[in-house]
Amino acid sequence: MRRALPPLHALRAFEAAARLGSFKAAADELGVTHGAVSQQVRLLEDWLRAKAFERHNRRVVLTPAARTYLAEIGPALDRIAAATAQYGHDAGAVLSVNAPASFALRWLVPRLAAFRAQHPAIQVRLETSNQPLEALAVPYDVVIRGGPDTFYGITARPFLSEERLPVCSPGLLARVPLHRPEDLGRHTLLHSSSLPRLWDDWLAAVGIPGLQPGAALTLDHFYLTLQAALDGIGLAMGPTALIADDLAEGRLVAPFPGPRLPARRYCAYVRDGRVEEAAVAAFLAWIEADGGEPMGAW
Repeated sequence: MRRALPPLHALRAFEAAARLGSFKAAADELGVTHGAVSQQVRLLEDWLRAKAFERHNRRVVLTPAARTYLAEIGPALDRIAAATAQYGHDAGAVLSVNAPASFALRWLVPRLAAFRAQHPAIQVRLETSNQPLEALAVPYDVVIRGGPDTFYGITARPFLSEERLPVCSPGLLARVPLHRPEDLGRHTLLHSSSLPRLWDDWLAAVGIPGLQPGAALTLDHFYLTLQAALDGIGLAMGPTALIADDLAEGRLVAPFPGPRLPARRYCAYVRDGRVEEAAVAAFLAWIEADGGEPMGAW
C-alpha cells in the first residue's frame, strides 16, 4: 500500500520548531532561514489541514493536536536517524563532538589516537566551546560539559570525576620548598579568569583566608594556567581529571595532600533516541572506560 507521508523537510522543520519553541532556533539548528522554516511549517499545516502552532510574540506554542502529533513523529525521526547512521557506519561515520577547550586539550585530544585505533571507521570532528548546552546553535552528536544537569530530550551520561588541589612543577618546589600552606606567601599563585575564586576557597579551607601570596598571575583559560604551572611560573589549582597524566609522569607535583575542592563531574550529553547509534554508542563506551565511571543515564 502507498504510504500517505508528508514532505520530510516539512516534518523536520515542524519537529525542530516544536521542540525548541521558536522558528528562529529551529532555523539555526537546521541551517536555514527563519522564512524557510515558516514556509515548511505552513506546507505541513496545509498537508494536514490543521493548524500546528499558536503564535505568541517571538515564541510559538503547539496546539493540543500538534502536541500529540509531535509525540509520535519525534521518536520516529530519531529512529530514522539511528537507522541511517547504522546503515552508513561501514562507509565512515562522522561524529561531531563539542567540549570545553581545557578538557579537549588536556584530556580528550591526547586520547583520541586510541579511540581512532579502536574505531578507524569513525571520523571525529571536535569543536571547543564553553557555551551552555542550550545556547549551542549547532546540533552536535555529543556535547561534553559539567553536570549532571537535566535538559528536555537530552540524556546526561557522567563519565569522569574531578577535584581540585594545588600543583606546581618539581623544579619550582626544589627552588622554593613548601612545608605548610603558609609558605605560599613566598610563591606566585596562578588564577584562571573563568574560575577566579579557586585559590580563595582553598585558602579558606586550610584556615588562612587572608594569606597574601608573593605574587599573582591571572590567565584567561584554564589550560594556560596549567601550562604556566608546568613551566615553573607558580602554583595552580589543578583539576585532577586534567592533570592525572602530569602527576603520574612527574611533570607536576601536589605539595599538599589536601584539602581537595569538589567539582562537577564531566558528562556526555546526547539527544534522546541517539544513544544507541553505532558511532555515538562507541564513543560513549570509550570515554566511560577511560574515565572510569559507570555510564548510567541521569
